[in-house]
Amino acid sequence: MRPQVVAHRGASEQIAEHTLGAYVEALDVGAGGLECDIRLTSDGQLVCVHDRTLRRTAQTEGLVSEMSLAELEELNFATWKKGQSGEQPDRDDRLDRVLTLRTLLQTVRDYDRRVELAIETKHPTRYGGLTERKLAELLREFGWDRPGSPVRVMSFSFTALQRMERLTPSVPLVQLIDRAQYWPTLRRMVSPHWIIGPGISELRDHWRFARRLLLDERRLHVWTVNEDDDLELCLDLGVEAVITDRPGYMLNRLSRLV
Repeated sequence: MRPQVVAHRGASEQIAEHTLGAYVEALDVGAGGLECDIRLTSDGQLVCVHDRTLRRTAQTEGLVSEMSLAELEELNFATWKKGQSGEQPDRDDRLDRVLTLRTLLQTVRDYDRRVELAIETKHPTRYGGLTERKLAELLREFGWDRPGSPVRVMSFSFTALQRMERLTPSVPLVQLIDRAQYWPTLRRMVSPHWIIGPGISELRDHWRFARRLLLDERRLHVWTVNEDDDLELCLDLGVEAVITDRPGYMLNRLSRLV
């Protein structure tokens, strides 16, 4: 089976993560899915930002949760990335600014082919379950809370996924795992129809964990798959989706392997 190639924070190896520019590039190279992390601003807007602080991606002090959307829109989220230092005077400024989840959903909705979206809710957060409630409201607005939705929701937080299951029971859920030793406990708790999202290093370094997932016949969406050997391991395991910083490269490799 050929796995879906999901662009991790967009085409983030080439272009600054979570910017519209990174997602446009991922779409242009043919990614079947886009992955994003979401956080709430102080005025209740969902934005695509991984870190709780702005130090790395906006090169300024402050917390995402303490800033309004208007304040975040004043910042550039691309200049930190090598090669994106404002050297292109004709570049559309919107490609490098903070990206709201609404804009990303609109981009996916308006694209000329079906594209799926894997949305990770970040925890812990000062807003607790409000993140999931805001996400559920937005998905309902787009009509993507029903069967056939292109959206799936991911989290390392089991509680957050339980929350989403109550709010939007038709939306697929992905339990992310960054430690193989957590699985024996999670295995007893996680619903059989939830997808499992292990890190590639856990599959590579803990074969018993990978074998247990196979024996349990769990659907697997694996992150972050950037190397040839890791892609081949995912193929051997029958992984449904590979989340990668290099969507164009991975698509090219798959065309030769599958």
